[in-house]
Amino acid sequence: MNNELKTIPLLPLRGLLVYPSMVLHLDVGREKSVQALEKVMVDDHQIFLSTQKEVGIEEPTEEDIYEVGTIATVKQMLKLPNGTIRVLVEGLQRAKIERYTDKEEYYEVDVQLVDEREEAMAEEIALMRAVLDAFEQYIKISKKVTAETFATVADIEEPGRLADIVASHLSLKIRQKQEILQTFDAKERLEKLLDILNNEKEVLGLEKKIGQRVKRSMEKTQKEYYLREQMKAIQKELGEKEGKTEEVSTLKDQIDESNMPENVREAALKELDRYEKIPQTSAESSVIRNYIDWLLQLPWSKETEDNLDIDHAEKILNEDHYGLEKVKERVLEYLAVQQLTKSLKGPILCLVGPPGVGKTSLAKSISRAVGREFVRISLGGVRDEAEIRGHRRTYVGAMPGRIMQGMKKAGTINPVFLLDEIDKMSNDFRGDPSAALLEVLDPQQNNTFSDHYIEEQYDLSKVMFITTANTMTTIPEPLLDRMEVIRIAGYTEIEKLHIAKQYLVPRQREDHGLQKGQFQIRDEAIVEVIRHYTREAGVRNLERQIATLCRKAAKVLVSGEKKKVVLTDKAIEEYLGKPKFKYGEAETEDQVGTATGLAYTTAGGDTLSIEVSIYPGKGKLILTGKLGDVMKESAQAAFSYIRSRANELKVDPEFLEKNDIHIHVPEGATPKDGPSAGITIATALVSALTGKAVRKEVGMTGEITLRGRVLPIGGLKEKSLSAHRSGLTKIIMPKDNEKDLDDIPESVRKDLTFVPVSHLDEVLKHALVGEKK
Repeated sequence: MNNELKTIPLLPLRGLLVYPSMVLHLDVGREKSVQALEKVMVDDHQIFLSTQKEVGIEEPTEEDIYEVGTIATVKQMLKLPNGTIRVLVEGLQRAKIERYTDKEEYYEVDVQLVDEREEAMAEEIALMRAVLDAFEQYIKISKKVTAETFATVADIEEPGRLADIVASHLSLKIRQKQEILQTFDAKERLEKLLDILNNEKEVLGLEKKIGQRVKRSMEKTQKEYYLREQMKAIQKELGEKEGKTEEVSTLKDQIDESNMPENVREAALKELDRYEKIPQTSAESSVIRNYIDWLLQLPWSKETEDNLDIDHAEKILNEDHYGLEKVKERVLEYLAVQQLTKSLKGPILCLVGPPGVGKTSLAKSISRAVGREFVRISLGGVRDEAEIRGHRRTYVGAMPGRIMQGMKKAGTINPVFLLDEIDKMSNDFRGDPSAALLEVLDPQQNNTFSDHYIEEQYDLSKVMFITTANTMTTIPEPLLDRMEVIRIAGYTEIEKLHIAKQYLVPRQREDHGLQKGQFQIRDEAIVEVIRHYTREAGVRNLERQIATLCRKAAKVLVSGEKKKVVLTDKAIEEYLGKPKFKYGEAETEDQVGTATGLAYTTAGGDTLSIEVSIYPGKGKLILTGKLGDVMKESAQAAFSYIRSRANELKVDPEFLEKNDIHIHVPEGATPKDGPSAGITIATALVSALTGKAVRKEVGMTGEITLRGRVLPIGGLKEKSLSAHRSGLTKIIMPKDNEKDLDDIPESVRKDLTFVPVSHLDEVLKHALVGEKK
């Protein structure tokens, strides 16, 4: 280190570093730097070059500039059109800043010069050779330095100068270059440079490997692209248009546009990738293609907006159906709650009632009222679980289940979905479809419904499910628990008349090409058809009879016999033949040993005549009429009760030892079973044993215990309608069923007298008449 101080202008460098013996062009633009240059050009052309620690600093202070720099000579200076100055400098000698002397117009510093030793020691010579060998290998790997440069460097004999020239040709960070610059000892500088060169060689070797790998990958990609283009050209020549590549591209676009959930989208893209790689002739190719098609065709987010106008919905429901107040009220309640919450899960309604009362058509009306898509599937006879949940894709010809097929058909995630005839499902060794339906119809879990074919979870929570059934007895209890049951009992005579006038006659008239002026049917004629040509809870047979009348009227009009057909009650027999049913089946006189019971069947309510005959024998109880186990037990219970109360009922206690008793229910070919015939059988037995007649106008329903208590029954409304149809005027019913009287239409209730009873003694009091015969 030289003790001599030299005062010299300072030029701070940004992103550059100049070593001694190094020649470099610089562009200078900062005002202080320009003034420093102008000063040195006037004096001895020498300037001190030191590098800034941070490139981004515009006005550097003492702390921002490295202390060690290089004294350089300005060889040339040229002013450029953009205002900057280009200078050519040559590094002369290292120096270290001792202090800053002036900082106004330009930076000026006092620097201490650093002397270099020219002769090389033996250890330094060895280090120089090692550095030159490493530098040569570096040049071969990097190819950033020419061979001529190496030849120039190889001739340098001074160790310090060699280190500086080699460092100036390396691609190092400013911090590393500065570290070499401020290492004053030549030997130490060569050692640092050797470490840097060895490290650079390793890095360059790795870069080369990575580059080769990338090149191979690029070559492979280019090769694939070239082959694909060739394949496209061949396919075009063969008339196969764009082939599989175009198809895959189209499918990918469709997947991106389908608004699938992210997990479904990933599954679809994964399958699409497999599809692209599998040859078109492979059997699996069509399986994957079908699967992707299903994922694309299922609605994942498309939703119809509910029409929540209650008045509009009520108008449509009343237009399409007469009566059925409970169901209509339930739909309107749902819409009202939707208006308030906007997020209610779809209800699951189960419409239970006899055939022909309008369950299926009511579901269509509901979908029209709320403005949703409608889809219907019939479950009658379904006995395979895969019908609901689909087959796994490993099977040949696998398909999704009925639920997913219905959703695809609907095209939205919130349709009205009708599951028709849910009570007629069966099961076998292939599984129980009713158990599979539990997941569909459970509001707590149907938001993650899983179909075996689709595999991904599907949200059914926004679907409004409606199921229909003729009877609840064959619906499994767990399934029934998930549904809200609404009973549709059947129609009264007055309701059937209104339905015929408003819906059936106009529809059949239009279907048969008749004008209103050509064919008319009077009200009394419709009543005649209802009473004597149909016996049903619904109106299906009534519509068939009206269709028959329309056909016959059409024949009359076409043949020219008449220009207008107006049907009255007198003309019905001429068109439909003799009456098929006797209206008012009640007995014409009081009978001994015969009682009229009321039954609830899948076709609605019906009357049941129970006859008891007693004749000499050995005490046998004979039951006929194709009775089920429950009715047989009711007969046994009634028989036991009468034996235990023989004295009170004034029956001969020894009647059993001397007689056989035969209980018969007419229409023996029809199976009959149910828990509501107990009091009817007991009344008929008591009548036969005491000789007292049963009132002809009385119908009865109720189960009996061994102590004579009358138990409640179901289907009171249906039974009351059948009693009304049959012409009965008094109904004996269990006292516990008084709450069900509100469900019975007013038009029926005013014609019937209901007698609530809690014990068989009360039944006999109201049912039996007359003295012993």
